[in-house]
Amino acid sequence: MTAATGNDERALGVFPPRPNAIEELFGTRKVVIGVVHLPPLPGSPHYEGVPMDDVCAFAIEEARAYLDGGCHGVIVENHWDIPFLKPGEHGYETAAAMAVVTDRVRHATGGRTGVSVLSNAAECSIASAWSGGAGFVRVNQWANAYVANEGIIEGQAAHAARYRSRIGAGPVKVFADVHVKHGAHAIVADRTLAEQTEDAEFFGADVLIATGSRTGDAAALDEVEGIAAHTSLPVVIGSGITAANIGELLPACDGVIVASSVKDNGRWWGRADAAKVRELTAAAAKAGAELP
Repeated sequence: MTAATGNDERALGVFPPRPNAIEELFGTRKVVIGVVHLPPLPGSPHYEGVPMDDVCAFAIEEARAYLDGGCHGVIVENHWDIPFLKPGEHGYETAAAMAVVTDRVRHATGGRTGVSVLSNAAECSIASAWSGGAGFVRVNQWANAYVANEGIIEGQAAHAARYRSRIGAGPVKVFADVHVKHGAHAIVADRTLAEQTEDAEFFGADVLIATGSRTGDAAALDEVEGIAAHTSLPVVIGSGITAANIGELLPACDGVIVASSVKDNGRWWGRADAAKVRELTAAAAKAGAELP
């Protein structure tokens, strides 16, 4: 009998199944997570010397709008640090700023908190999350590779998993995108949705994310169902969720990540509107989510 390789090893039980990370983090099976889009941070082109206390105050206000509106948690993200650096190019100031903001948000709101450092900066995200007390990170490309605005973006699993182990950050969960938005998949066109889903799980992700083609675009139902059919991990939708479509999409997955549709201007750079958040979470409750 030949040795099992690749995903066959999981099928043969070499790696035990992982606990449901959504339940571990949030204490429920279906979640709504809001995104706190931070203003420019130190080191980015648009940063103009705003004191970190002011950045933290902004982030806390945004987080409270989501959490008071019924979300289960938030992701702190450096979305205004545009144009984004590639993984490994972020300075110490980014990790430090993200850790400080994350810690302040967590203590001020008591909500479950995650970190996303763009673009695809898995190690920086893990460092910030572990230092700031966050429970999870979002990594846009965990396995395989794609072409984005920043250039060729390679999967981060090999280095990030070792880094997480080296700094003792094992409790930090990885939410990994499958078919990442803003990316041309020409490099991995020979990999089916099923294969890319299995790759992300095999390389140690804890939760998989289905998205549309860009920020604010909804994931197609067949994409969500296709990912869910080929993984034992929880699946969440990472873009395009609205109060109008969550009733159709939430039953097919384990949660959603929301931002643009609940902003006051309907775009990611607006402010989170608590009334819009409540409208969306009310629709989520009708679709089977247990609100906090």
